[in-house]
Amino acid sequence: MSEPQPLPQPASAAWGAVFSMTLGVFGLVTAEFLPVSLLTPIARDLQVSEGLAGQAISTTAIFALITSLLIATVTRRFDRRHVLLSFSVLLILSSIIVSMAENFAFLLVGRILLGVALGGFWAMSAATVMRLVPATDIPRALAIMFSGVSAATVFAAPVGSYLGDIMSWRSVFLLTAGIGALTFIAQFATLPSLPPRGRATLRVLVDLVQRPGMKLGLFSLVLIITGHFALFTYVRPFLENVTGVATAGVSGVLLGFGLANFVGTYLAGSLISRSLRMTIALMPMIMGLCALGMVGIDGALNPTIVLVAIWGMAFGGVPVAWSTWITRTVPDEAESGGGLFVAGFQTAIASGAVIGGVIFDYVGSLGVFSIGGIILVGAAIFATVVLRSPAVTPATEQA
Repeated sequence: MSEPQPLPQPASAAWGAVFSMTLGVFGLVTAEFLPVSLLTPIARDLQVSEGLAGQAISTTAIFALITSLLIATVTRRFDRRHVLLSFSVLLILSSIIVSMAENFAFLLVGRILLGVALGGFWAMSAATVMRLVPATDIPRALAIMFSGVSAATVFAAPVGSYLGDIMSWRSVFLLTAGIGALTFIAQFATLPSLPPRGRATLRVLVDLVQRPGMKLGLFSLVLIITGHFALFTYVRPFLENVTGVATAGVSGVLLGFGLANFVGTYLAGSLISRSLRMTIALMPMIMGLCALGMVGIDGALNPTIVLVAIWGMAFGGVPVAWSTWITRTVPDEAESGGGLFVAGFQTAIASGAVIGGVIFDYVGSLGVFSIGGIILVGAAIFATVVLRSPAVTPATEQA
């Protein structure tokens, strides 16, 4: 089995291109989660149940998962600049199709296109950043790019809901198409030519899993994201039933989560520059202790608000840290490695929601947060024990 070899790095950072990638993240994630805040009017307008309307999100996730594993192979002969631009085009088309949908089947077509764009973009994002900035700037660049997720978290739920009330839900999706158009213009102006690298075949995915540290690393990632989404999926019932927060208050608490997440994304870059392994282990430990703390105080309002914000800040560092881990563990096949990362992430999102739902039905919100917190603390300890940097570039630290 060949060891990963570091690839040539750019002499200077293309920060304009990094910011255009951030805009792409913002548009894609906003479009992904808009149905959460617009579910009721969508269901009413298309004459389907809210449960069926919710499948607009799961459909996107399924196609994002499939695309993340196949995109590097399917596009291995194409310039990455053109591939990334095509994802912005898909964002525009998806949003327009959803806004014009006269029935649920037509809406799903738009959501499928979004899933392809989302899965493809995330699979290539870390590999692209590696080619835009020198190795020492990669954590900072990833933190900037992932700030688009935090901004979308703040925008998609509260702002999407507000705009849906004063406009139509269709108009909100048209605004998302506008974000996609701005993204295309920004990326067209800033992204350099990026010829394909690596072998990018399906066999590569199998080979990557066999590399030192990959299996245990991906398992650690799945544990962490499963624990988080077991909690996050049922945070509203916890706030309403345990803490006693009214509906308007829930929106405020979640807004605080999103803003803190934004801060955590930026702090992650500094922490990673000191120790990647420490950052990977510290974030889920803080998240787990916050969940257990919320159970321990049994719904005391003000401490719960603080703990939710700390939880959000800690989670902001998780995707940044793990994307950095991918760039250091498989620097020669970062696109295929990114596909595995996205596949693991999407699998864990679904697993967390399912596991949390089963626990919630049997023991309620307190049970979800107790077990989810234990999973996260256990994942942090597991990551500390098993993670190493099997191969890093000379410019990176030995975590």
